[in-house]
Amino acid sequence: MALRPLHLLSSPVLRERAQEVEDIDAEIRTLVDDLYDTMYAAEGIGLAANQIGIAKRVAVVDIGEGNRILLLNPVIVSKDGKEKAEEGCLSIPDIFGEVERAVNIVLETMDLDGKRHTLNLSDLEARAVQHEIDHLDGILFLDHLSPLRRRMLLKKWKKSRKGETGYLKEVTPAGAS
Repeated sequence: MALRPLHLLSSPVLRERAQEVEDIDAEIRTLVDDLYDTMYAAEGIGLAANQIGIAKRVAVVDIGEGNRILLLNPVIVSKDGKEKAEEGCLSIPDIFGEVERAVNIVLETMDLDGKRHTLNLSDLEARAVQHEIDHLDGILFLDHLSPLRRRMLLKKWKKSRKGETGYLKEVTPAGAS
C-alpha cells in the first residue's frame, strides 16, 4: 500500500490541465494503485492524479457499490439532466457547496490494457466522475459556485487553516491515529 500526500487548495498542480497518458507502463499502473489506496485511506469516493501532485489524465472513482471506475484519458461524450447536490473534496477538507451537474453521462475511458470503453453512468457515479474530470482540467468544485458563496467558503477555508503552512496533507489509513 502506497499512500501519497494530498495536495490542498493553493497547490499549483490543482489548477493545471493534466496531460494525456501516452504509454500505459509500470509507472501508470503504480499510479492507479496508489490513487485507489490513497482514496480509500482518505475515505473519499474519487481521486484525481492532480490531487497527489501528478498532472496526468488519471483518476479513480468508487462510490462503494463494488464498481471501481478507472478514468484514464476520460472523455464525457454526452450529458443529460441536471441536479444540484452538495459536494466536497479531499483537497479542500471540511468545505462543501451545492454544485449543479448532469444526472446521466456517457463516458469514454481506457483500461490498463489500452482498450477504450464506453460507460453509461448516473446519479452519484456520474457526479463523482464529473468532479474528477474537472480536477483533470484544473477546475475545482468551488469554481461552479456563485462568487458570493465561493468567497464565503474560501474565507471559511482560510480560517480553518490558520497557523498551517504548505499545501500537502499526509494521508493515514482509515482508523489509524
